[in-house]
Amino acid sequence: MTVRKENQRVLHPWDEHNQKLVSEVHPQDWTNPEPAEKYNLVVVGAGTAGLVTAAGAAGLGAKVALVERHLMGGDCLNVGCVPSKALISAARAATALRHAKEWGVSVKNGAHVDFSRVMERMRRLRASISPHDSARRFTELGVDVFLGEGHFLDAHTMEVAGEKLRFSKAVIATGARASAPPMAGLDEVDYLTNETVFSLTELPQRLAVVGAGPIGCEMAQAFARFGSEVLLLETMHGILPREDRDGAGIVLQSMVQDGVRLLCCGKDLKLSRADDGKIRLTLESHGQSYDEVVDKVLVAVGRTPNVEGLGLENAGVECSKKGVQVDDRLRTSRRNIYAAGDICSPYQFTHAADFMARLVIRNALFFGRAKASALTIPWTTYTDPEIAHVGLYEGQAREQGVQIDTYTRELKEVDRAILEGRTNGFVRVHVRKGKDKILGATVVAANAGDMISEITLAMTHGLGLKHIASTIHPYPTQAEAIRQVGDAFNRTRLTPFAKSLFTRLMAWRR
Repeated sequence: MTVRKENQRVLHPWDEHNQKLVSEVHPQDWTNPEPAEKYNLVVVGAGTAGLVTAAGAAGLGAKVALVERHLMGGDCLNVGCVPSKALISAARAATALRHAKEWGVSVKNGAHVDFSRVMERMRRLRASISPHDSARRFTELGVDVFLGEGHFLDAHTMEVAGEKLRFSKAVIATGARASAPPMAGLDEVDYLTNETVFSLTELPQRLAVVGAGPIGCEMAQAFARFGSEVLLLETMHGILPREDRDGAGIVLQSMVQDGVRLLCCGKDLKLSRADDGKIRLTLESHGQSYDEVVDKVLVAVGRTPNVEGLGLENAGVECSKKGVQVDDRLRTSRRNIYAAGDICSPYQFTHAADFMARLVIRNALFFGRAKASALTIPWTTYTDPEIAHVGLYEGQAREQGVQIDTYTRELKEVDRAILEGRTNGFVRVHVRKGKDKILGATVVAANAGDMISEITLAMTHGLGLKHIASTIHPYPTQAEAIRQVGDAFNRTRLTPFAKSLFTRLMAWRR
């Protein structure tokens, strides 16, 4: 069995687990089906958006074709959420052992990380998840799966592997890929991206990570916990520039404690080859010059939409450097062709792609008028602690002229967080001034990604802070912090005048 050239770096080493993965998401002996006379829907791209669209449409009775040129499952399964969270969980286990004595637990000989086994575990788990996204499963769901390069011949016809697929509607869900920004000397060195870092089999002694966004921070902290000496390079000040500054500061403090060395406000970064296959980098940070030699460089900034070779011009579909252009109903410039996921969305998250796909099904097949702007989309950076957010940030509210009240509950005031020894975090909720309508929230906690969903639910269905305050939460849990934010709002409703009336009433009733 051979591996397609474009997937060779992603699927190194070619062990039993990667062979299992390929057998599910791009079988080498796959035979494309005979095309139907006409499809209700042709879906191009088998990442999250494409898979959800194809499965949902087929389940509703539509005749669907799904076209994929690389690995089904897209970035999430192969080079994104799945492998990264496997590494992060291993890194957390190592850290828990190192700090076990703080809980009165003795671990003989300390913690030792066998990086090759960490990566083998990741490949094994990734392969075990792959049947859910497999060509076989989608065929069983009634979808015609075509593996190969697909391109539009016109607005109603696509060609793939020499076969013509005629359709009433189509969905472009080809996603985006890692793309390094211009950087002096980058072309001279063999650098890593999120598409290749998971093929490592040996732990780099020294690792430079370019970009302190979510991917950069997650990987920088994980590799530091594995034992790498990590340099995190960022052109802006601090890390996670998009996030709440207090929250980002807590995450940075944790990363520094794990050994990550941040060089922010970086200027004039240059890369070059050093001896023994290593990489030399020079830059200036806060007025000081640095000259460092590292084993590997991970470039964790930059994404490019996958539009090449699709023949979009033949179908009359307009695109730009940011991807396929869509309206609020996810229609492209050709009204019978839609797009969903990273190819067209500023929110490049698996869960965002999932719900955009659901909108496409409603709008394309059932004359729906659902709008992408109506989606309430949360997101999480899976550092330790995690930082999760939904809705408006305080700065955004100020820029939009929206007056807000902000309520914060620090985890050092939450019993469960104290007992867990995880007090470095908070729950912060922004509401419309004088009201309990939730406009945005940030959670910083070990399990912030789980906690943010309660607030997202409230925002989606118009439930205010007073509803959260009146909802019983189990004691002791960290999620109690969310209810306690609601309690803080309720206390503001007890004005001095109201309190004086209650005082008089209680005196009268004594």
